[in-house]
Amino acid sequence: MYTLYGSRGSGSAIVEAALERCGLEFRQVRASAWEEDSAIDELRRVNPLAQIPTLVLPDGSVMTESAAILIHLGLQHPPSALLPADESARAQTLRGLVFIAANCYSAITASDYPERFTTEDGDEARASVREAARRMLHRHWEIFADQFPATPFLSGNTMPGALDLMAAVVSKWSGARAHLAKNRPEFSALLKRIENHSSVQPVLARHFDA
Repeated sequence: MYTLYGSRGSGSAIVEAALERCGLEFRQVRASAWEEDSAIDELRRVNPLAQIPTLVLPDGSVMTESAAILIHLGLQHPPSALLPADESARAQTLRGLVFIAANCYSAITASDYPERFTTEDGDEARASVREAARRMLHRHWEIFADQFPATPFLSGNTMPGALDLMAAVVSKWSGARAHLAKNRPEFSALLKRIENHSSVQPVLARHFDA
């Protein structure tokens, strides 16, 4: 059985949806650095960075990084359609997963923890870092929306794939959805279509209030 370390409203929603798509049994462990009453010590033993999602495979090996986990599950379970069967479409899905991880996730970290990205003390310095990070994040989402067309989903299949799952969840943070609704309305509509799909909606409903 798989073990998924995560928390409500976090990136573990991405992996939870992927595991369900693959039809895999898994145990969930609530753990996060911001929940002192969670299994944070257990999480640190398997992932010293204490980042979520962290997935322990049935053989006891540990996987971290949302994009890597999605790629692994998609390769191990082709019928899940997490990754497109078409070689060209699959290449673009891998590109998109790494794009979000490298550009969007990193900017969200700076927005959420600005004190880690400045040597200056005080609220003003932190607010400046947060504002710059959010501007960068929103610009990255604009670029993503322009570079990755949906036909009808980002995976190109008739149902959301790995890239759709990651985009739908990561775009929920740091004001990205509001920005996209104003500046990339078609992409905003796509995100809503993804999260309302019958294979995705139950998981996101457990993680997010709206």
